[in-house]
Amino acid sequence: MTEPTSLDAARELLREFPVVDGHNDLPWALREQVRYDLDARDIATPQNAHLHTDIPRLREGGVGAQYWSVYVRSDLPDAVTATLEQIDCVRQLIARHPQDLKSALTAADMAAARAEGRIASLMGAEGGHSIDNSLATLRALYALGVRYLTLTHNDNTAWADSATDEPGVGGLSAFGRAVVREMNREGMLVDLSHVAATTMRDALDTSVAPVIFSHSSARAVCDHPRNIPDDVLERLPGNGGMAMVTFVPKFVLQAAVDWTAEADDNMRAHGFHHLATTPEAMKVHRAFEERRPRPVATVATVADHLDHMREAAGVDHLGIGGDYDGTAFTPDGLTDVSGYPNLIAELLDRGWSTTDLAKLTWQNALRVLGAAEDVAQDLRTTRPPSNATLESLDG
Repeated sequence: MTEPTSLDAARELLREFPVVDGHNDLPWALREQVRYDLDARDIATPQNAHLHTDIPRLREGGVGAQYWSVYVRSDLPDAVTATLEQIDCVRQLIARHPQDLKSALTAADMAAARAEGRIASLMGAEGGHSIDNSLATLRALYALGVRYLTLTHNDNTAWADSATDEPGVGGLSAFGRAVVREMNREGMLVDLSHVAATTMRDALDTSVAPVIFSHSSARAVCDHPRNIPDDVLERLPGNGGMAMVTFVPKFVLQAAVDWTAEADDNMRAHGFHHLATTPEAMKVHRAFEERRPRPVATVATVADHLDHMREAAGVDHLGIGGDYDGTAFTPDGLTDVSGYPNLIAELLDRGWSTTDLAKLTWQNALRVLGAAEDVAQDLRTTRPPSNATLESLDG
């Protein structure tokens, strides 16, 4: 008999405490690649040639709950309609695969799905442009099942500054704070991935419910504006929220930052959006990579971020948000959604306890969503829905 390996122990842990992943862009990949033809990308079967995600690999990776991103690009002419189409895609996926996927709206739903051996399927809208400056639209998205809103994507909204745009309102405007308060009232998690550090701090000053970072890493380890500064990580215990480490190489490996800037310029020079992952776009990516080999992140690279984030925020405030199917490149050992056991094994080898890892994979995410629900229940008894407008608050 051979001694069990760290990987064996990781897989055993994930059977009891599966991964809650904060961000997966499969719906956008399905829109871009096959315009939601779910027969053409049947995730019941391996889709390794096209996608990071399918049901066999989710099972292999020990995923117990997934926040499906209903992201749309901020430059689309009708972002609300496109967001509704993304929501419809998730609903279709759940309906097609009832033995494996279960719709989840609450922490209790997540636990029930886990007990049934199904993958709890939640939704998060990535970018405040998806509400078109309307609190009524925000409430409508919540009614349709969206359980977090990322306040910005790569571009500012009229009321919140993005990490990758020029400062606009200096963080959150008055209407931006109203958005956060209305999210608290609904029970929708405030997601601070993609936002400027000023926006992070303003949101923490405003929110009375736990916030999340659905897919962000540590700025002290990789100095990219998409990552979280230490002073913000240190505020998470007081807020009760959590930071879900991402795997995107350009956010976790310093050497990849400059390389990515060149690769993005190359994509634009060839007429593609720099985030495009269509087959044609990937050919351009691969050709560039042949000429200019990319720096390669590894499982250890991601673990370095988690080690630092545990020091800054504490293990009770950490999670995982891989950003699969939303990035052209992934780290070695975390190539697709089957790779989570490799990360857990690396953390076991670094001395993380099974108690700590259970919090990282499952328990923290369950607690945070449940806490947001509790806050909303209280707020709804004292506060009516807000009908504030951008014009009335920001002029």
